[in-house]
Amino acid sequence: MNEKPNLDYIQKISGGDQSFEEKLLAVIRKEIVVEIDEYQENMKELLLDKASENIHKLKHKISILGLEKGYKIAVEFEEELKRGDFCHKEQFDEILKNILTFINES
Repeated sequence: MNEKPNLDYIQKISGGDQSFEEKLLAVIRKEIVVEIDEYQENMKELLLDKASENIHKLKHKISILGLEKGYKIAVEFEEELKRGDFCHKEQFDEILKNILTFINES
């Protein structure tokens, strides 16, 4: 997957307000790490309903970080988990890895 996280959407909604951008990114940084940890723990314990709920929260941050394809994969994987299907797990986990790298570098 070539898609990389970016700040385009955040910059668009900020209207150039650097302070707003920094505050929003700080919130995303703080929340996404916790949500990813919870998702990984729930997957490890095979608590698929809870993992699906984690994905539901994460998909909005995925969208905010400009990952349109990633958002679609999250939507599909969220529904798959409700059926006990792991088809998009590898792709979704790669998206999360890319987001963590981006968050740590920005």
